[in-house]
Amino acid sequence: MDRRRFLQISTMAALGTATGCATNPVTGQRQLMLVSEEQEIAIDRERAPFQFSEDYGPLQKQHLNNYINGVGLGLASKSHRPHMPYSFRGVNAVYINAYAFPGGSIAATRGILIELETEAALAALLGHEIGHVNARHTAEQMSKGMLAQLFVGGASIVASAYGYGDLTQQLGMLGAGALLAKYSRDNEREADALGMEYMVRAGYNPKGMIELMELLLRQSRHNIGPAQLLFATHPMSQERYDTAVQRAGTKYANAMSSLPLYRERFMDNMAPLRAKKRPIKLFQQAHTRLMHKKVKEAETLFKKGLKLAPDDYAGLLMMAKCQLVQDHVREGYVYAREANRVYPEEPQSYLIKGVAGLKLKRFEEAYQDLDKYDRLLPGNPNVTFYKGFALEHMGKRDEAARAYYNYLQRVRRGQRARYAYSRLVQWGYLRRQQR
Repeated sequence: MDRRRFLQISTMAALGTATGCATNPVTGQRQLMLVSEEQEIAIDRERAPFQFSEDYGPLQKQHLNNYINGVGLGLASKSHRPHMPYSFRGVNAVYINAYAFPGGSIAATRGILIELETEAALAALLGHEIGHVNARHTAEQMSKGMLAQLFVGGASIVASAYGYGDLTQQLGMLGAGALLAKYSRDNEREADALGMEYMVRAGYNPKGMIELMELLLRQSRHNIGPAQLLFATHPMSQERYDTAVQRAGTKYANAMSSLPLYRERFMDNMAPLRAKKRPIKLFQQAHTRLMHKKVKEAETLFKKGLKLAPDDYAGLLMMAKCQLVQDHVREGYVYAREANRVYPEEPQSYLIKGVAGLKLKRFEEAYQDLDKYDRLLPGNPNVTFYKGFALEHMGKRDEAARAYYNYLQRVRRGQRARYAYSRLVQWGYLRRQQR
């Protein structure tokens, strides 16, 4: 579904000028639904890769992703929509969150994974996200016009949550965190209930959900920094915890007394990740300092974390961004280059290194980095602009003009659009429009 079609659907839904109904796969009731299952999957496939890269890519330890994916697929097979193309992974981000795209692409950050202690709690976490997919919560909100901003390209939500401010836009990142649904309390209650249902069906003790609710409640009360985005999209309350306790002790009382938590299996699989808990915590603290614009304190904490984990991809890239926030371009370039060495399969380091390279006037190298990003993760129009900028300064005017023209086909406003348009006019490729 392209941007124009999405905005048409959202606008019609918001104005109530169009109606469409579908049967909710969980409740069996009819509901307003202007987004088809095929569109849910298409949106997921287009947008989820950008979010995963925004979160510094899947965990490099493939056996960890295989383990998480196996737990998730076992739960999904017991759900109301087992036919969806589910996939599950851990991502390298250190903030505390888990999220689902509407087609079944689901991720949990390192920040939350290191806080869990049993496989049953992991199952509760993934089961909750599967619940959102099964109840079609994102599609429902889209149908009501609540997420019309998805395809406008704004990055303010994720920029403020990550603490980098205008840097997100300067780097040409899409601010993919802004694409995630903000669930209502009713959505959360339903996903909690479905998550517990699926985990019990899959053979997990519902105490895992209580463990998860305890963690979330504790974070919501005492440590809002690393969990800010989580609670912005997944509102937490004492009532959610109390309901989980009551449901587990009544509806699933037999499961509480008989089903396993799989603590040892979880600890064995998660040992490599938990071994990095101290640097991850330091990176979390640094991230919180950035959110409060305490850049020097953040830099000190990043250095401490990298001393313990010098090859941590997310830590290196966050430090690169911290340097760029301070306009320390050369230092930012060096950290981005090191991140690229550590995890060359992940796109984000190429983008950050490429933009830093432009500022350092290393135009040919910057173009190669940006082109590599574009091949690994196509679809970001900002990268098209930056490639044009590099080509312009390499003396390749025709190629630069094509890049600027292609950029303007997707983006018509903003500083970069004005620059691209002025160049095309100046070079004679376009006539200046009269107003």
